[in-house]
Amino acid sequence: MKVIDREKIPSFNNIEDAENFVENSDLSKFDLSGFKPMNFEFEPKSKTLNMRVPESLLDALKEKAKEKGIPYTRYVRLVLEQSV
Repeated sequence: MKVIDREKIPSFNNIEDAENFVENSDLSKFDLSGFKPMNFEFEPKSKTLNMRVPESLLDALKEKAKEKGIPYTRYVRLVLEQSV
């Protein structure tokens, strides 16, 4: 099986250039292996949730969030959304 060399995605100075690139390029020739799934939050947050958890659980949540590169409160919300 032949390995295909993929091009790197260029950097963009503004959103318009990025949108133009995505709309007019053949993305199959680019290396997308470094991309991660992205979630967008469209619904406004209108309620607050307060809970008490063991410190060890909070530390573990913070570590998982750090691995994903997001704040731990967003990670908790993500876990909740995925469970329902």
